[in-house]
Amino acid sequence: MNGGGGGGGGFSNFYETWLNQLHHLVRQLTAAPRPPTTPDHHCDLDELVGKVMSHYAEYYRVKSVAAERDPLAMFATPWASALERSLHWIADWRPTTVFHLVYSESSILFESHIIDILRGLRTGDLGDLSSSQFRRVSELQCDTVREENAIMEEFSEWQDSASELVNARADVNEKIGRLVTTLRKADDLRLRTVRSVVELLTPQQAVEFLIAAAELQFGVRSWGVDHDRHRGSQ
Repeated sequence: MNGGGGGGGGFSNFYETWLNQLHHLVRQLTAAPRPPTTPDHHCDLDELVGKVMSHYAEYYRVKSVAAERDPLAMFATPWASALERSLHWIADWRPTTVFHLVYSESSILFESHIIDILRGLRTGDLGDLSSSQFRRVSELQCDTVREENAIMEEFSEWQDSASELVNARADVNEKIGRLVTTLRKADDLRLRTVRSVVELLTPQQAVEFLIAAAELQFGVRSWGVDHDRHRGSQ
């Protein structure tokens, strides 16, 4: 995928294209055989997961370039609905949301397969996470919370110094540069968190997790856009 996302308007166009391509990738994930029954199926799932992760990496690459050109637009997020913006943490989704999603999907699938599980049958899906996987998810969650707190503290310090911008007591470029650095740290944590979770899952579980994550994103966006449209027509 190409594109530099020059400023808010350019990134808005990029985001619409990127989101449409994510829809296409999710359709491929949904159509993939689960559980995989042959070595080829395992390879297919691995390849699809790799494509989706590359797609997310491209999003953050272009966003980083756009932030360098117009950092304030990245925080205003004109491409997002009001509902999406209300859920943002430093201009995008909160990294620890990933863990809530894993636990939620695991619980739902576990309950739906509980009879099979009690009989000793393995489903291989997100409802069948091993004790080792749960431990690693918990450890990763703790690490992510610590990083979130550190980034949020840095962001809060930047906000507390905003009066210096108004009173012209500071170098504006230096202040905005610090804001870009904080955004990049937050985006890096978002991408690393998804990658880390995917790496500790089996290919089948990774596919299910990525589908759930994308469907949550699609759902929130759809509700938000519908709300904005309804509000605008009044």
